Amino acid sequence: MAEPIILVVDDDPQVLAAIRRDLRSRYRADYRVLAANSGEAALDAVKELKARGDTLAMLISDQRMPAMLGVDLLTRCREIYPVARRVLLTAYSDVKAAVRAINEAHLDHYFEKPWDPPEEHLFPAIDELLAAWQAEYRPEVTGLRLVGHQWSPRSHQVKDFLASNLIPYRWLDVERDPDARQLLEASGVAPHELPTLLLENGRALRNPDRQQLAENLGLATSAAHELYDLVIVGAGPAGLAAAVYGASEGMRTLLLDGHGPGGQAAASSRIENYLGFPSGVSGSELTRRALAQAQRLGAEFLVPVSVTGLSVDRGYKRLRLDEGREIVTRAVIAATGMSYREHEASGIADFTGAGVYYGAAVTEAHSCRERRVVVIGGGNSAGQSAVYLSRFAAEVAVVVRRSGLAETMSRYLTDQLAALPNIRIRPRTVVERVGGEGRVQHVWLRSLEDDSVINETADAVFVFIGTRPHSGWLPPSVLRNVKGFVLTGRDVALADGFPKMWKESREPMLLETSVPGVFAAGDVRAGAMNRVASAVGEGSMAVKLVGDYLART
Repeated sequence: MAEPIILVVDDDPQVLAAIRRDLRSRYRADYRVLAANSGEAALDAVKELKARGDTLAMLISDQRMPAMLGVDLLTRCREIYPVARRVLLTAYSDVKAAVRAINEAHLDHYFEKPWDPPEEHLFPAIDELLAAWQAEYRPEVTGLRLVGHQWSPRSHQVKDFLASNLIPYRWLDVERDPDARQLLEASGVAPHELPTLLLENGRALRNPDRQQLAENLGLATSAAHELYDLVIVGAGPAGLAAAVYGASEGMRTLLLDGHGPGGQAAASSRIENYLGFPSGVSGSELTRRALAQAQRLGAEFLVPVSVTGLSVDRGYKRLRLDEGREIVTRAVIAATGMSYREHEASGIADFTGAGVYYGAAVTEAHSCRERRVVVIGGGNSAGQSAVYLSRFAAEVAVVVRRSGLAETMSRYLTDQLAALPNIRIRPRTVVERVGGEGRVQHVWLRSLEDDSVINETADAVFVFIGTRPHSGWLPPSVLRNVKGFVLTGRDVALADGFPKMWKESREPMLLETSVPGVFAAGDVRAGAMNRVASAVGEGSMAVKLVGDYLART
């Protein structure tokens, strides 16, 4: 942590140099001593320090300065750094004003000029004031700080992007956290500019979109080469595995994702049935390791990059990106996975991001402290999220259509849910409606046994029902089943229309689609097993098949 700061202010250059010199001689080992030559400059410096998350221990200001008196400066700075010690530097003629200001402006001390020798007239009082400050001081919030409204969909979108890209940050609710308003005032951010991300250098990104976030946080958004051996679209477990194996095989490999690495698996608080982790592993940790491994081996990763189309030109695959960009590659692996189906209950769409969340339990769990939440779904993702939310929420209701969880959820998860006292399973029940003022406050639950409806209070609803594949970016020549999942191997060879599409003398390889050189792996593929381990296996297997394809062509 950087040393706390002592800021001295005086419009007289000689006085300013003298007090700065004396303070540095005594306190340079533990404090940074900074100087300003006017009240306005000092106030700007204090606001910049606050925006950067630096610590101000003491402010020493001359009283008689043009444009702003020292007392006024110290009073205004108290609003920004409430516990910093405020000291007035006065001439003999201003002593009465200084004494009066101690009572009226809550100053901590004053010094008369000159203060020689400092060992008698300066340091003893400064030592005492700094000791008192150390006892009262609490560390400033540092690093990335996101300030916004808890029930704002835009705030949720920014939080979800940061969490998805494994970027640590501190969330500050403008309505509940006293530090939030101080930071906004110091940064000059207006209420309508929320959410605002405060960077470590003090810059404020006001209501940023994903592209602005990526550019300012050092994420790569443009390709380094004009031609690749392999482009993988989707950075879930299948895509990450393909990137690791593609790069390790010496292929020029590019990994693309429109949101962040890890896919749905990254949102899992703990995966306990993945090989090699006897105590389980969080989805974010597994993602972090896999991405680091792929990049170490030479794979490129771009985010956020949305692929809008695919065409084939003399064997080369052209991927159309948002903003009109294009990437050319010899082979493609589609690993774009699935997303949760939108719930059709009344009010769900109105409150999405304001209490209704799709697969965002890890992102929003801390905001659910001592609240009542509802989890809709009976699969492993719903179970893992319910277990994680139970660490924060007062009560977690798991709502499922079926009579129980045994058919759709792994045994280890059903055992955990049964053992947690603040989790309640609501079988044969559906959410019919949600409502509230500005955010979710109520849910209406309908029993499938007797069709009765009850209204219960709830602060958040997490949806984990159904799935739909992200396959709309693929051209019609890539055949899919009626649900939109991509057909591969023997399944695609048996599909209607395959002979019109496939003009090769060979049959499609195991994970190859109806377009030669375009492969599919993971949950977007018809027949996938929807498990992390199987997705990783398919991603690595697809690279072997890509190698065979490239060798033939």
